[in-house]
Amino acid sequence: MTPAPIAATPDAEDARAAAGGDRAAFQRLYRRHVDRIHGAVLRLAGYDHARAEDLTQDAFVRAWQKLAEFRHESAFGTWLYRLAVNLALMDIRARHADPVGFMDDDSLPEHGDTPFCAAERDELERAIATLPPRARAVLVLHDIEGWKHEDISRDLDMAVGTSKAQLHRARALLRKLLGETV
Repeated sequence: MTPAPIAATPDAEDARAAAGGDRAAFQRLYRRHVDRIHGAVLRLAGYDHARAEDLTQDAFVRAWQKLAEFRHESAFGTWLYRLAVNLALMDIRARHADPVGFMDDDSLPEHGDTPFCAAERDELERAIATLPPRARAVLVLHDIEGWKHEDISRDLDMAVGTSKAQLHRARALLRKLLGETV
């Protein structure tokens, strides 16, 4: 049984038009989704702004190339987000041996609304950026993006138990970096 298509939304209409070559429709999709996509890949890239910009651009280029394959079984934003996260995860796998250094203050993201003070946010973002790439990816996907361990394990090609262990490791490293007792 084929799932029913998603009801007509501005995204769905623009996705269909863009798949037919309408660049203005794709530009509207870009404007609607670029902030969310950039935010997700920025966190996965350890707040490396240059990598995040490249990954964001790559995600939209790939989306343009694959629009004909979008089946409208889910929301366009969900499809695009998944495509972008997969690109970022492939980038993490390709760089798995690269050391992750501390970020300087100028490299941290702009401030948004947070439930805690800006200094705490900066300290947390700096600490997350220093985590090993796979531990950081699991932490970001699980604790920030809300993914389940089963999805993380599939996309990072690891066992569910390994995903849970990486999350535990990332949280312990964060506690240590932030000066909390473990």
